[in-house]
Amino acid sequence: MAEQPPSVATSPSPVAPPPSPAAAPSVTEVETHGVEHIPDGERTASSLDLFRLAFGGANTFSTCVLGAFPVLFGLSFQQGLAAVLLGVAIGALILCPMAVFGPVNGTNNAVSSSAHLGVHGRVVGSFLSLLTAVAFFSISVWSSGDALVGGAHRLFGLERSNLSYAVAYALFAVLVLVVCIYGFRFMLLVNKVAVTAATVLFLVGIFAFAGDFDPSYAGIYGAGADTETKALFWPSFIGATLIVLSNPVSFGAFLGDWSRYIPAATPHRRVMGAAFLSQIATLLPFCFGLATASIIAAKAPDYVDPAAPDFVGGLLAISPGWYFLPICLLALIGGMSTGTTALYGTGLDFSSVFTRLSRVQATVLVGTLAIAFIFIGRFALDIVQSISTFATVIITCTTPWMVVMMLGFFVRRGWYDPEALQVFNRRQRGGRYWFHHGWNWRGMTAWWVAALIGILFTNIPGQFVGPFGDLAGGVDISLPLSLAVAAVLYLGLLSAFPEPRGAYGPKGARLVRTVDTPVPPITSAGAAPSSLGN
Repeated sequence: MAEQPPSVATSPSPVAPPPSPAAAPSVTEVETHGVEHIPDGERTASSLDLFRLAFGGANTFSTCVLGAFPVLFGLSFQQGLAAVLLGVAIGALILCPMAVFGPVNGTNNAVSSSAHLGVHGRVVGSFLSLLTAVAFFSISVWSSGDALVGGAHRLFGLERSNLSYAVAYALFAVLVLVVCIYGFRFMLLVNKVAVTAATVLFLVGIFAFAGDFDPSYAGIYGAGADTETKALFWPSFIGATLIVLSNPVSFGAFLGDWSRYIPAATPHRRVMGAAFLSQIATLLPFCFGLATASIIAAKAPDYVDPAAPDFVGGLLAISPGWYFLPICLLALIGGMSTGTTALYGTGLDFSSVFTRLSRVQATVLVGTLAIAFIFIGRFALDIVQSISTFATVIITCTTPWMVVMMLGFFVRRGWYDPEALQVFNRRQRGGRYWFHHGWNWRGMTAWWVAALIGILFTNIPGQFVGPFGDLAGGVDISLPLSLAVAAVLYLGLLSAFPEPRGAYGPKGARLVRTVDTPVPPITSAGAAPSSLGN
């Protein structure tokens, strides 16, 4: 086979000394790195930093809202706890392998996906991250803004008007945008503070609600339920589990944004462990939301009406007066940490999709669009109650993409060509990941077929039911089905239609065959390398 030209090969010399780590830049210094490969000597983050960012981004009111869904679906506290534990554990296991791409490639996960979806196919990851960021940024701003206004109303008599909510939403959104403009270090500082402060405030909340909490809350599926109601138990349980699971999986497109600052020599198990434990730690806000939702259902059931749920309003209704201020602080801290982790990576990635924009300019553009969506969705279209469904459907599409990434990492033995990954960002052509006109139809096919099947089989009680959502007796099998389809189809396509040997490292492929097809050289945008039919 024809080997990659010397100008493209990037494997480091085995005798080259490791670079000396640079001093970490100031938190007030605007980040200049985009998605280009970050030299190892400039990577100053650690696995603990990854833990703080991933946990801080979920240690918020928006996670509490998701934790309340088992009660909204009629589950008892104990049944809801089982759904939360199962959803968090499975989601953390699916998520954690996505943390290794950043240290290996020194760039974000969307760019790394070029190796499996093609130079142009990597835009799928960018599109998914944009939708995920807008959905979870909106959930964060709406829930935190509502809590802040509600708390201020109970503390100071602030009128709960559209103007009050608009000011609260704008406050959160602008603060988040400023932090994202400054970049990674400033965001890391915010999340270091947020992790500790929010954790303390949630723990204080245990004392606030301990007297009202009843772990024997029965829900609607108890012994006295009729046959028709009991038939809805498993659809409700699985639906609640999938909504909980959507939270850890939502970080899949973003982990590389933060882990790219971790040195490449960091053991994979340490990076994956940090991502896994960050999600296990979110059991704190999840269980807080579940427990308080069961109290709301018992003491103020109007707030957990599935037709118009209002978790934040219910929380304020059952809270003792002294906990109103902690709720306002939780709203402020949580809105900042979740918003920054959702918005930062999307602005970063879109600076590579639209190369005329710097990271700062792309962040401002994406942030402005997200803020516009928040206000239109809240005041003009009233889609606040639909956003959880939107988020769940997005996750159904994101998970097959993650499966393709993880299996691709496995069959390639974790080897990547950093220069070939950057072809799209530099508006070049060719390289190891050019495949067929910049698209790797194997990974693309496995992704879109699995995502489509997942949507068709989705069944979220009372929210969204796909055309085939009732085929499993009302049980939502969309996620396991899309996971299985993505894995089987991708490996099957790799076996039936082998990729070029040049797309793999010096040790070759694992589990699948390859073909000796010449690798087109990397050229400028004006040139037209052969796509080689692959």
